Amino acid sequence: MVALSLTNLVVAAGVALLSGQGVLGAQLARVNYPNNATSKAEISPPLVVVIHSCQSSAQSYFQNAKIPWHQGSDRKGYITLWPSSPNQGTCWDVSSRRSLVRNGGGDSQAIANMVAHAVAAYGVDPARVYLTGGSSGAMMGNVMAAAYPDLFRAVSVYSGVPAGCFISAGGGVAQWNNTCSGGQSRASAEQWGNVVRNMYPGYDGPRPKMQIWHGSADSTLAPANYQETIKQWTNVFGVGQTPTSSVKNSPQANYQTDNYGENVQGIYATGVGHSVPSNLTASELWFGL
Repeated sequence: MVALSLTNLVVAAGVALLSGQGVLGAQLARVNYPNNATSKAEISPPLVVVIHSCQSSAQSYFQNAKIPWHQGSDRKGYITLWPSSPNQGTCWDVSSRRSLVRNGGGDSQAIANMVAHAVAAYGVDPARVYLTGGSSGAMMGNVMAAAYPDLFRAVSVYSGVPAGCFISAGGGVAQWNNTCSGGQSRASAEQWGNVVRNMYPGYDGPRPKMQIWHGSADSTLAPANYQETIKQWTNVFGVGQTPTSSVKNSPQANYQTDNYGENVQGIYATGVGHSVPSNLTASELWFGL
């Protein structure tokens, strides 16, 4: 495979697609992309979907020094896709029922369609599609893993909440949920697992392995959301909530990595607030890049 020093951002209605190539490194360019596109996959480079936080955009996230995925793309040749939220305040819609079910027509479907477009337009290997995101992007990452598990091989989310935790009783789009953000939304592992399963009813195929990061000093999305997310994904994978292995000061000082079998990994950062900075090396390792 020819290594592509290429970074791409595909976006849905109202968002953009970034692309750059060659020795100049990653650059961004807008591409208009419809919501209802379908495509046929071709085998080629891996793809990493990088989903931004609130009060951000594809462009600003791409330029954020704490989000180094374009550097990884330049070094290793995988493609990166940077969606940009169309919502006021630029938070992702992880609250409406449209977005919390497969093919419901919300933000999650738009991102899924972007992935399909990238597979077709840039020859992405559909078996090597990965996802990462921070804060609101991490929330959407959990939703994407639940509603579109067949699209992704692995996910690495920084400082989010369990899939479905922000659901709005009134069905509002991109609604803030104080109960969830404050860490007061508690449920059993099976209840959280059912939230995931209900986003794609009847699905019994493979699911992406999940790497979950959170900081102990997070005052925006309370640290309790870390354990609730662990409960959710360990249940989905049918494993216990007791780590099978733990490593202190990994991948850096004051971080602890807990493994729950092969498919769920939690990384808890003591003293770190919102949100945990992206760790390119550890996330790439989780992805197998």
